[in-house]
Amino acid sequence: MSIEFEECLKKQKIREFTRGRSLVEKELRTAEEDLKAGKKSMDDGNYKWSTIQFYYSMFHSARALLYAKNLREASHYCLIAAIKTLYVENNLLPVKLIEVLQTAKSLRESADYYDRWSRDGAEKLFKSAELFLEKTKEILKRG
Repeated sequence: MSIEFEECLKKQKIREFTRGRSLVEKELRTAEEDLKAGKKSMDDGNYKWSTIQFYYSMFHSARALLYAKNLREASHYCLIAAIKTLYVENNLLPVKLIEVLQTAKSLRESADYYDRWSRDGAEKLFKSAELFLEKTKEILKRG
């Protein structure tokens, strides 16, 4: 268990959530909707908004994974720490996907808070968000 994840548990930023499993499908639908909306925004040339939408697609995919364990996050940082511990360290999710989630978070913050984004960044996030959602669904099917 990572130090980051332990700290998140201790600070109650990751906590038990008994309704979690019942909300997995809702999170997957939201991830799909954000992915689709982000693609439309990207096709329309709105790279700032598509960057944000692609990150949130990945966020909701990750949240579905967390909910499947009947856990809930209270911070984006702790969500990533939890996914890293629960799925990457157990070889269920490739390390590359947690890295792209961290990159997506940074790109979303740059777009949202500093008005910095790029077409290239949005296009890369689209591919990453698609892959993240696909892998999430595979993991959840296996139970």
